[in-house]
Amino acid sequence: MDEKILARVNELKAEIEHHNYAYYVMDNPEIDDYSYDMLMQELKGYEEKYPELEDPNSPTKRVGGQALNIFEKVTHTVQMGSLQDVFSHEAVAEFVMKCRETAPDVDFVVEPKIDGLSVSLEYRNGEFVRGSTRGDGFIGEDVTENLRTIRSIPLKLKKNVPFLEVRGEVYMPLKSFEKVTEQQELNDEQPFKNPRNAAAGSLRQKDPKIAAKRGLDIFVFNIQQIEGVELTSHKQSLEFLAECGFKVIKDYKKLSSSDEIIDRIEYIGNERSRFSFDIDGVVIKVDNFSLRNRLGATSKVPKWAVAYKFPPEEKETVLREIEVNVGRTGAITPVAVFDSVLLAGTSVSRAVLHNQEFITEKDIRLGDTILVRKAGEIIPEVIKSVSHAEGSQPYYLPEFCPVCGTKAVRNEDEAALRCPNVDCPAQLIRNVIHFASKGAMNIDGLGPAIVTQLIGSRLISSVADLYELKAEQLLSLDKFAKKSAENLVNAIEKSKGNSLERVIFALGIRNVGQSAAKLLCEKFGSIDAIMNASAEEISEIDGFGDVMSENVVKAFSEEHFVHLVNRMRALGVKMEYQASEKADGRFEGMTFCLTGTLPTMTRDEAKALIVKYGGKAVSSVSKKTTYVLAGEDAGSKLTKAQELGLNIISEADLLEMTSGSQNGQ
Repeated sequence: MDEKILARVNELKAEIEHHNYAYYVMDNPEIDDYSYDMLMQELKGYEEKYPELEDPNSPTKRVGGQALNIFEKVTHTVQMGSLQDVFSHEAVAEFVMKCRETAPDVDFVVEPKIDGLSVSLEYRNGEFVRGSTRGDGFIGEDVTENLRTIRSIPLKLKKNVPFLEVRGEVYMPLKSFEKVTEQQELNDEQPFKNPRNAAAGSLRQKDPKIAAKRGLDIFVFNIQQIEGVELTSHKQSLEFLAECGFKVIKDYKKLSSSDEIIDRIEYIGNERSRFSFDIDGVVIKVDNFSLRNRLGATSKVPKWAVAYKFPPEEKETVLREIEVNVGRTGAITPVAVFDSVLLAGTSVSRAVLHNQEFITEKDIRLGDTILVRKAGEIIPEVIKSVSHAEGSQPYYLPEFCPVCGTKAVRNEDEAALRCPNVDCPAQLIRNVIHFASKGAMNIDGLGPAIVTQLIGSRLISSVADLYELKAEQLLSLDKFAKKSAENLVNAIEKSKGNSLERVIFALGIRNVGQSAAKLLCEKFGSIDAIMNASAEEISEIDGFGDVMSENVVKAFSEEHFVHLVNRMRALGVKMEYQASEKADGRFEGMTFCLTGTLPTMTRDEAKALIVKYGGKAVSSVSKKTTYVLAGEDAGSKLTKAQELGLNIISEADLLEMTSGSQNGQ
């Protein structure tokens, strides 16, 4: 290759990475977008013309490479542990006092706690070679290709270090989160609940091109391993990381006393809304590395650091309206509509009021000044009514369904008010949307907008009507051409061959989710056997309580429900269960209950793995449960498992249990 071409290619790479650093790390762009694009196009041209220029760390890889089939496991040489959480100023002062018992003149570094996903980045001779998720702290997943798409991650360091492993927090900026969720809603997809979930979901995309479009970013905050450089303190290491070209959070401070630290916590808490990213607390770390070694660690957390977690942010606003919605099971749900407030970094103007009991207990009235917050930093909720508007009256839910006008009913065993009309349009829309969803019949192209059109034009009045639709009927609807109409009809036809557990779940029996539907099918084998089963027979299934069993029997005792099933059968929908092939029977007779967020797998992936080896995934914990698979933020199920003395395992344990053959060879 001509040396001039090679020199130009290297020059282009250096220039593009310089502009990436200026724009994405320093927030100080030096050229306009067009000029940047021209540099990138020139480099791409050379790389396409000369295959020998292939370089995994080329700036052109920022847009994502080939899709991956699987993420390889990565064993962390240095554990990626977690910190002890504290929730009060008193606990912070106690932590400082304990550190002073070892070293009276100890200093601390205080920095915002980014609400994202921890990753490891490894560099050899200054070149980025591997990136992985935290996982369970010991084993993570190789997500190198997805991490290359984050433009603030240097692919080549500004300093040539023999080996460096750093830890950082991948996050989704609030502006990126708004764009992504807006697009998801337009595509009739379930939007991410919060920026943290969005970041985690994006980083685990098997197609790096998708990750590249999500606008992820990162702050690097720790050195895990380093060769060739001696560092003695955390503040010094942050300064060194910045010199290497990493994006380091700028709001860290070196402080000494408890009062200074608490003042800083209060300052960051008051200023958190100005950040362009979510923070959920403040991290306080001993600065001196040798002192950290003297302080040591427990089996779970270091003794030289704590994470102060902010309490849920609460704000007052005015209740303008109570919207009454009807769900797919007929539940009539009141929703508070109030003046928009900023909570945990996002704008909030609605919150569910649950039922009449909730409204009456808190005496919530139209025009009230109310106090709202985000439960768990995710779900908006009304805490209480602060004051009533002059002349206000107690609020009562309507006696009749707001959609179809049928008199609402309330069962003795529940607080919810329901519309009993199975032909209620509101229920029908939601039933069809659920029926077509990915976890149910998975009918591609049948989103909420199309469902609304089909019902509004009276082309369907039940899910069974879908199977009688003709392509020419769809041509009268908005945005349908011959090809799109044929595609939808073909997708509906394809769904006839779905496994029976999908059909059961799609029918929307109360409290019967995907796992329960599969257990029903495994026990009884066909729709007829399920329809004829008694509540006692169904309750023999591990994971089925009396309520779930009664719900199944009640559903199949309703004339319209039986008619619907028989009509679907007559139209060709599969009603027999065919068990999936099992790898071996090592989990035969075992039941697993999942709780919390797993580090590298979705719950569906974990359930599929359990079923593959002959086990059962159940939705509730009982004495019969063999294992409880617990992830991050595990809740009451984990507490109950501990009380019952059950075997609690991690994702890493599950993977270990399924690695190799049954006899270990």
